[in-house]
Amino acid sequence: MLAAALTTFAYLPQSLKAIKTKHTKDLSLPTLLMLEFGLITWLIYGLLIMSIPIIAANTVSIVFMSVILYLKIKYK
Repeated sequence: MLAAALTTFAYLPQSLKAIKTKHTKDLSLPTLLMLEFGLITWLIYGLLIMSIPIIAANTVSIVFMSVILYLKIKYK
């Protein structure tokens, strides 16, 4: 649970900074897309094995990463 919380909330500072500054130029779009698809894959895996920590952590991470991706595309 600790690992899930740390890796999940690691995206929060970046999300908040991107929202506040509207600056995403230095973020790599291919990296963000790869992370998003990786998170989706982890979520699917968690659903298949019915692991609440994996499901919860990746659902929250997907939300944070989606915000970052949206801002990256919007403020490109």
